[in-house]
Amino acid sequence: MKIKSILLGMGLAVSLVACGPKDADIQKDIDAQISALPGVEVSVEKGVATISGTCNDETIKQSAESIVKGVKGVKTVVNNCEIPAPEPVATTAPVEINADGVLTTSVNDVVKTYSGVTATVKDGVVTLTGDIKKDQLPNLIKSVQELKPKKVENKLTIK
Repeated sequence: MKIKSILLGMGLAVSLVACGPKDADIQKDIDAQISALPGVEVSVEKGVATISGTCNDETIKQSAESIVKGVKGVKTVVNNCEIPAPEPVATTAPVEINADGVLTTSVNDVVKTYSGVTATVKDGVVTLTGDIKKDQLPNLIKSVQELKPKKVENKLTIK
């Protein structure tokens, strides 16, 4: 009698396991729910769901795992979804500084229109000296800065 009970119990257990969702059915359910997450793939084997592919960030990775865990028949979830490294931040172009020879010629062309102003160039630094009217100063400084010196030193006396 004991043997019959044990065999009957084992038969019932096997039939219950056999009635559980098949991997193909689990896969269909997962595919239907995970379709909103592009780049994410899931495979199912013996109730173990393995997530792979690329997730844009940690939030999407966790969301995929939560969705898969919620599907009936999933026993375990292995989340192998990869998160790509962030794109490198574009660096700004280096500041272009003209050579002293080019600067000297260009600066002299600019300052000749301002009587009483002289300029010298050394190591990319333009030094302005002399006298200038207050209303002329902004235009002079702007014109010299457009020549791309390392620095403009204003030693002008305003009249």
